[in-house]
Amino acid sequence: MKALRAGLIGAGFIGPWHVDAIRRLGHVEVAALAGSDLPRAQARARELAIPQAYGDWRSLIEDPRIDVVHIATPNRLHYPIALAAIANGKHVVCDKPLADTVEQARELLAATRAAGVFHAVTFNYRGNPLVQQARAAIAAGQIGKPHLVHGQYLQDWLLHDSDWSWRLEPDQLGASLALADIGSHWCDLAQHVTGLRIAQVLADPVTVVPRRRKPAQSAGSFAASGAGDDAQWVDMASEDMATVLLRFDNGARGSLTVGQVCAGHKNDLVLEVCAAAGSMKWRQEAQNELWIGHRGRANELLQKDPSLLLPEARPYARLPGGHQESWSDAFCNLMHDIYASIAGWPDTGAALPPTVATFHDALRVQCTIDAMLDSAAGGGVWTSVAASPDP
Repeated sequence: MKALRAGLIGAGFIGPWHVDAIRRLGHVEVAALAGSDLPRAQARARELAIPQAYGDWRSLIEDPRIDVVHIATPNRLHYPIALAAIANGKHVVCDKPLADTVEQARELLAATRAAGVFHAVTFNYRGNPLVQQARAAIAAGQIGKPHLVHGQYLQDWLLHDSDWSWRLEPDQLGASLALADIGSHWCDLAQHVTGLRIAQVLADPVTVVPRRRKPAQSAGSFAASGAGDDAQWVDMASEDMATVLLRFDNGARGSLTVGQVCAGHKNDLVLEVCAAAGSMKWRQEAQNELWIGHRGRANELLQKDPSLLLPEARPYARLPGGHQESWSDAFCNLMHDIYASIAGWPDTGAALPPTVATFHDALRVQCTIDAMLDSAAGGGVWTSVAASPDP
């Protein structure tokens, strides 16, 4: 089997976690890194022990040694970089959201199919063993037909008007903040776990902090509070909180709350599925537990333990029961499945592992977020989610 070489574009918050997960596989080389300029790229490459640095992402994409391009840049760059990588015959692993618009996401999906390259988006919560346990249990009918799917993704890192990030820059972000940034994770997870599709939405986004102090120096992904006296006041246009009602394709109802201005919540993603014979709830901040609710007997709290999991979920629990597994372990599970899929590509008859979200899955989420924005623009009306093409 050919040894694969990966190239990373963007090395801010999430980029090094791509590197960590790839290296834990043991058989893939991180061969190059591209940054916004050469000196910073070289410095970051030294820190991460990556042998080649480029000051322009185009140079990395044109490097014939690179087999797989990992895109970990600000959102607005995802589309042009992915399109160029595909045109150069590279496999692509992109952070979410895939693109700014549904039209761009459709174009990227069509381009991957025409070029015959592998494509994935890092909806990494799929890699948690108890997420796969819930998915397998619901598919097996253990809790019956779902009639309510609800939850939240709450953070507090934008609570103060002095909090700043590139995510607040319109030319870096795109049309949405909280819904695209963290709501996209929840929408993918809800559909992945239940096997259902979000069919209609009614959204009420709001900007809780209408003006922020932008620091003179550029901020990273999650800058701390404390903008200096030279900060500039900037009006905010994107939502930092939203509530959304949902209708699923089986008739189930649902609700989602997202917010990046909720004190005490760091990465508080919660998904609960209530069904005819029971309920299941998973919380990312307590990710080694799966709550199972019953009507006629005591509720259960299933601890992550490979000996207790269904066969479909067991391979994702790498450690024995009692050893806690983390966000980075789930991310590594995702990379393991992505690179196993790339190694077998293009075996079109082989089913992808369930953790692997393709550009098709990302397009479906993009359609959902766009429907939420359309719902809000229409004054808060029920809006259908556009259909996406067959996988």
